Amino acid sequence: MNPIKFGTDGWRGIIADDFTFDRVALVAPLAAQVLAQTGGNNASSGTVIVGYDRRFLAEDFAKTAAVAVQNAGFDVLLSESYAPTPAFSLAAKQLNALGAIVLTASHNPGAYLGLKVKGGFGGSVSPEVTQQIEEKLENPAALSANPGKLENFNPWPAYCKTLREMVDIEAIKEAIASGKITVFVDVMHGAAAGGLAQILEETVQEVNSDRDPLFGGGAPEPLPRYLSQLFRVMRTHQRKSSGLSIGFVFDGDSDRIAAVDSSGNFLSSQILVPILIEHLAKRRGLTGEVIKTVSGSDIIPKIAKLYNLPLFETPIGYKYIADRMLTTQVLVGGEESGGIGYGTHIPERDALLSALYLLEAVVKSGEDLSEIYSRLQQETNFTSAYDRIDLHLANMEERSRLLSLLQNQPLTEIAGKAVVDCNKVDGYKFRLADGSWLLIRFSGTEPVLRLYSEAATLKEVMQNLNWAKGWAQKN
Repeated sequence: MNPIKFGTDGWRGIIADDFTFDRVALVAPLAAQVLAQTGGNNASSGTVIVGYDRRFLAEDFAKTAAVAVQNAGFDVLLSESYAPTPAFSLAAKQLNALGAIVLTASHNPGAYLGLKVKGGFGGSVSPEVTQQIEEKLENPAALSANPGKLENFNPWPAYCKTLREMVDIEAIKEAIASGKITVFVDVMHGAAAGGLAQILEETVQEVNSDRDPLFGGGAPEPLPRYLSQLFRVMRTHQRKSSGLSIGFVFDGDSDRIAAVDSSGNFLSSQILVPILIEHLAKRRGLTGEVIKTVSGSDIIPKIAKLYNLPLFETPIGYKYIADRMLTTQVLVGGEESGGIGYGTHIPERDALLSALYLLEAVVKSGEDLSEIYSRLQQETNFTSAYDRIDLHLANMEERSRLLSLLQNQPLTEIAGKAVVDCNKVDGYKFRLADGSWLLIRFSGTEPVLRLYSEAATLKEVMQNLNWAKGWAQKN
């Protein structure tokens, strides 16, 4: 088996191979112990929340985790149903718990399951905390002479109520009820199923809402290649209607989001974050720091400047955004993979809240999402295209060799354009003479090369990405 190792947000593994009931029973009580040691003084109880998504055997793994934590002497609130990961993070904060243990593998394919650890503050614990869990693995938690209580709870009502109160819910409901806007949702067979309808108390047209542990043969990741059914349903609707329509896509545990506009265009968070900045600052009158990762679009700092908002850039990974949220007044923080969080909420990415804010932006402006974004491009005098590809390498040795090349033989030209700057905060981000950029990053756990680029046109983006792919393959 591969060693139990926590990545950017939790420990993940192949079910029945790396991810087994015995290993979950080992990890869960150790996580509870570390939560008590690192954050127990801030909690009013010794309770640990245990939740899960809709993956194969997720509820059974959650029960195993709950019993193991109970036997280690902790009180446990075990969810009575699947729910979004941010619902469990919110519950940990609202109930003053030690934290939450969530059985989910987020956007990974169906063969995977995972375990996320959330702090009592309502967000992912730091790498220092997960390192402490890993260090305890050689010494399993002892059975307590005084086992805790194990009770069930429903995370949905409090979560829906909290989100409902954060937007002008009546305006959104009226727009849907009157037919001004039609809402489509692709929950990708995941934990957001039924969520937006519960919050809005209005009909939304949901696709892929059944439980499918194989995720239709793909992965519950909000990317265009997995959204054929949503595109088809929205195209059919648009041929019969002249009103606004909006599609939302939520990943497996509903902490990532993408959208589709009335014309059927896919909108990643590179487009959604600028729209959200404008909406929160202009229409809601909120302020605070805008946080982007190094792979975020160049339009984000321009929008921040437009509204006199400070900007902070982090390495890739929502944990860096969450850490910043704990110490700074933040308006919005987003990563290019779809994770977006808000200073008005917990320090956690939350796809359903993002959907509500975007709905509110459309209702209040009367514009389609792409119309809002086009207007922002005009106001900032900035137009760009963006894409990303993952290149699978033969092995970790090839990864090491390419990394050594970047370190020892710095690139001076990419796709025929001079390199004018290299940002090494996370990987190697090359700024080119024409204003475009290329980011080369390596996965820390797999032989995978991640390539990102933004340029004036999609053709130039693909030139940059294809050049990087060719560089990696010939070296």
